[in-house]
Amino acid sequence: MLAAALAAELVDELADGAKSASLPLIQQDLHLTLSQVGLLASLPLLLGGLLELPLGILAGTGRARRRAVLGGGALFILALAGIAVAPSFPGLLAASVIFFPASGAFVGLTQSGLMDSDPGRRSQLMARWELAGSAGSVAGPLVLVAVLATGGGWRSAYLVLAAAATAAWLAVARNPPAPAGPREAAAPNAAVGARGALAALRTPGVARCLILLQVCDLLLDVLTGFLAVYLVDAGRATPAQAALGVAVRLGAGLAGDAALVRALERVSALSLVRASAAVAAVAYPAFLIVPGFAAKLVVLGCLSVATAPWYPVLLAELYESLPGQSGVVVTLSSAGGLLGGAGPLAVGFAAQHVGLAWALAGLAVVPAILLAGLCRWPRCDGLPECDVR
Repeated sequence: MLAAALAAELVDELADGAKSASLPLIQQDLHLTLSQVGLLASLPLLLGGLLELPLGILAGTGRARRRAVLGGGALFILALAGIAVAPSFPGLLAASVIFFPASGAFVGLTQSGLMDSDPGRRSQLMARWELAGSAGSVAGPLVLVAVLATGGGWRSAYLVLAAAATAAWLAVARNPPAPAGPREAAAPNAAVGARGALAALRTPGVARCLILLQVCDLLLDVLTGFLAVYLVDAGRATPAQAALGVAVRLGAGLAGDAALVRALERVSALSLVRASAAVAAVAYPAFLIVPGFAAKLVVLGCLSVATAPWYPVLLAELYESLPGQSGVVVTLSSAGGLLGGAGPLAVGFAAQHVGLAWALAGLAVVPAILLAGLCRWPRCDGLPECDVR
């Protein structure tokens, strides 16, 4: 069951990593303009995210959710195959838009089922989930390199990804995550589901957790997105050195995720996040001001390891805050992700006016915000699980 769920996350991140690496080849092959490349990056995220939004609250649980997972997985495979055979930009864009809600149904609902399968170990399961995703992110470009080395092209790489997705779909179909309790709820209608999601926001800790997830992403995905440009612009690195910096970032993040799996067996999740936020509060400013490319890479690696607990632990806490409502968590996470899309825009806007170095310097407040947000966490007011086990 666990292996099947992790396979779904692995193949999703494989596709994401391969997409970033193959974009120059796709642009050259289909003669895409820069504006079309921009649309390809933003429109699927926006439209696909809107289509994905109601999935969590409409999928229900039990057989209804399983049908949604398997249906989404089938669309996931077809979307990858559609990208592989797209003859022009409109076909490529359509397949890319379909990919997002398909991923939400196949991967997002599989994650929610995994969280329901063992409520007492959500943080540990999310740590393994994040490790599988990090491995996929690192391996995605390598899949493209391997296909190119054997004489194939980007289309062949996407067919390989579709085959990998088919294997993951078969694994999930044979071993779906099963909820711990025997009760099976029917899928609500849209109005009931929307009211349930709004009511969930009033649950102690839910809104705070959603906010912290988006704030933390500024030092996770947003920093990674701007890293290469920063190293060239402010760090005076060559493009090859910048690519090495991104590789160090992803590799150290993978190592941090692997270490987190073991650490969570000995230390409470929220205590670990607090400690990591304190380390990041020192490591991130050090990364920005330390001279020399090699020194920056060392500090960057330490920062990437330190921030590894943030996303999986906070998402596990969100599930913990809404027991029995994992579908609502999927919907709220999707909504938060759409709002979180303003993060890269804000950094880019600030960089345009004050420079990228100063724009990224503003992200130094993220660890402080995280520590403040965890200061009076609802589940941590005097409860024993907040102490070292």
